[in-house]
Amino acid sequence: MAVLLLFGCITGITTVAFGFGGGFVTVPVVYWFIGRSATAPADTAMHVAVATSAAVMVVNATIATYTYRRNGGRRLAGTATLLPALAIGGLLGAFLATRVDGAVVHAFFVVYLVATVVDVSVRRGFLAAPATYRRSPGGAATTIGGVAVGSVASFLGVGGSVMTVPILRRRGMSMIDATGLANLLTLPVALAASVIYATTGPAAVASATGLRVGLVDVAAAGALLAGALPAIAIVRRSIGRIPDRAHAVGYIGLLVLVAALMTALR
Repeated sequence: MAVLLLFGCITGITTVAFGFGGGFVTVPVVYWFIGRSATAPADTAMHVAVATSAAVMVVNATIATYTYRRNGGRRLAGTATLLPALAIGGLLGAFLATRVDGAVVHAFFVVYLVATVVDVSVRRGFLAAPATYRRSPGGAATTIGGVAVGSVASFLGVGGSVMTVPILRRRGMSMIDATGLANLLTLPVALAASVIYATTGPAAVASATGLRVGLVDVAAAGALLAGALPAIAIVRRSIGRIPDRAHAVGYIGLLVLVAALMTALR
């Protein structure tokens, strides 16, 4: 549990810094934790990790979004039409994840991370965003894109930031704004996914750490949040001081690290 508290602090830092809601840290940590403590059968370990990640992201992303808005986030306006599409995608992705083997989810998690690292490293517009911000065109294309983002994010338990941050960067948004907005866009995905994951399987079962509701390990989620929330409160005060390019490089670096860890945990 002390390890979960420590990594909870890291999820709080990455929530504020990268808009992940903590998902990219939570999934490998809970996956490792379950493997060490046998809180779930081996074939459901990845499912429990993804489900617990979604529950943690609901809280982390809510607080980070509130903080970003209070600090003058000017990009939160105009996203209302996208939120329902993300929620629908969140439901679809979570439903699909519970219907496939955990090894499949694990493989997709690693493959998608590697593909994203290659994309943001090679294609122009991420490390150095365009000087002029271009708003989303809206309409059917944005709605379909929202469903797709929500589906992939909830399937992998990572919120929407892994897709939305690169998109927003290529539209000319700074890293501080792109990651702040990503937390808002993570909320409907995480909420919808949590409903599916919490109602999958027995309503409430005992685990080695305490209680599991559906696929969500409540004790693990609580320990991660206990570490994350103070970290969010501290980091939010200084995140704006990071140079934009260094911020973008750090985003890529974290994706590389998580991909390597999840590959090693196979």
